[in-house]
Amino acid sequence: MNKTITVTLEDGQRIPCPAETLVGDLLAAPDDPSTGLPYIGALVNNELVTFAYTLDIDSTVRFVTMASAPGMQIYSRSLSFLLAKAVKDLFPSARFSVEHALGPGLYCEFADGPEPGLSAERAAALEARMRELVAAALPIQRQRISYSAAFEHFEKNGQSDKVSLLRFRNPHKVVTYFCDGFRDLAHGPMTRTTAPLRYFGIIPYQTGFVLQMPSPDSAPEIPPFRPQPVLSETFKEYNRWGRILGINTVGRLNEIIAAREIRDFVKVAEALHEKKIAAIADQIASRPGTKWILIAGPSSSGKTTFAKRLAIQLRVNGLRPVTLGGDDYFVERSQTPRTPEGDYDFEHLNAMDLPVLNRDLADLDAGREIDLPTFDFMQGKRIYKGRKLKLEDDQVVIFEGIHSLNPDLTPGLPAERKFHIYISALTQLNLDTNNRIPTTDNRLIRRLVRDYRYRGHSAARTLEMWPNVGRGERRWIFPFQEKADAVFNSALDYELAILATHARPLLSQIKPDQAVYAEARRMLEFLEHFLPIDASVPPPTSIIREFIGGSDFEY
Repeated sequence: MNKTITVTLEDGQRIPCPAETLVGDLLAAPDDPSTGLPYIGALVNNELVTFAYTLDIDSTVRFVTMASAPGMQIYSRSLSFLLAKAVKDLFPSARFSVEHALGPGLYCEFADGPEPGLSAERAAALEARMRELVAAALPIQRQRISYSAAFEHFEKNGQSDKVSLLRFRNPHKVVTYFCDGFRDLAHGPMTRTTAPLRYFGIIPYQTGFVLQMPSPDSAPEIPPFRPQPVLSETFKEYNRWGRILGINTVGRLNEIIAAREIRDFVKVAEALHEKKIAAIADQIASRPGTKWILIAGPSSSGKTTFAKRLAIQLRVNGLRPVTLGGDDYFVERSQTPRTPEGDYDFEHLNAMDLPVLNRDLADLDAGREIDLPTFDFMQGKRIYKGRKLKLEDDQVVIFEGIHSLNPDLTPGLPAERKFHIYISALTQLNLDTNNRIPTTDNRLIRRLVRDYRYRGHSAARTLEMWPNVGRGERRWIFPFQEKADAVFNSALDYELAILATHARPLLSQIKPDQAVYAEARRMLEFLEHFLPIDASVPPPTSIIREFIGGSDFEY
């Protein structure tokens, strides 16, 4: 006799159905009636799945669209798959890669093939091919094939990036996605067909092109493309570093680890960091009159360690830096702004006591002495411990805080005396050529490890807070990144191989009855691709030490 299970939908409706029912068969309509957006996947017992997922136990089911973070993961991943198929159809011999995020889009390049960059004509042809595939509503099938068959397929097709990724894993079966003759490794759920993937644009940009798509906040509208030359040049610089290091994918990193060449690799990666920090210090020293070095960046960018290493390089240039912490100028807890959900919004500009901050900055700039505050996070208020500060002529101030590039933070300081630095972990490492590692994932894994080690937060707590952190970054940090005088990329191509060993046990503690389970599962599967690196390998001054411990710096 067939087993009957009970499925509970988001609205509380309970549906009895036979075991082995497909999730997609429960859809009453293909689109969300409130937004008109197509459903593209589901959360089943807090696990993100495709419509082909089989239900065999009592389950809660919530269908998702691209207007949610989980839905946008499916959409972006599926659209990248569609792009890779279209490139293969039109330019079968081309070497193509998704390089990095650029706003809500993905910046892509051809390493060789049709021509450097992408002409308007070829861009139009590529977009037209993608739209043909969408109109055809081709099935995207999740298929398990044998390891040997997968290895042979990708090797035969010259996809060395995927072969390299498989080389250090040995599953009996490999999960792939297949569509009309095109096969790719599975890195998470995709849409059931190509039909929902109609919201995109192809925009030629610099030496490549941007695959523009909606964000969860704008869906289905595609935001206008905004060039970001400062950020783009930073990515290009670090891609050049990737070529110096001989690495651009996780598979290649694993080869270096397996060959026991990682210690030399780490030394070169750290030397490139130090060289860039020294260059920024030289840039500051070459601007007479600079008094205020304002460092901004999103969460877990390594701002604190960067500031300490920059201070050393400034001393090499004959300057005497002092540090001033933005966190010490928070308003008292009772005055902190709230998020729409009612939580404290520490990312908000008005979480800073702007009148007191600007009074102190003006006094320091005028040569007057101030009382230095300290913010007591346990009590939620600012206290004074008798510390004083007065600037000498050869001293410069390093001020680090998430709002440091926002002109509303320091309106009273003369613009010609300020030097703005933007820092973030902009990883250039990809899983393979058409499946990138989001820079937000790099920072989130750093924060998971740091929050557990130094703040006593569980991984679940960090994941629960992360959406509001991201919302604050999009509002208060990213709009100002193009105003920076210098940009520092704090990502290290080897760091995820170290962070993975710290993060896996923390993520494994998150269970299916917790709302963040889907995100924990996604990250665990992603981290499984990395061979481990011993935590003793990075030097004590490395930025990664800010998160795993063992730093020579005091925090």
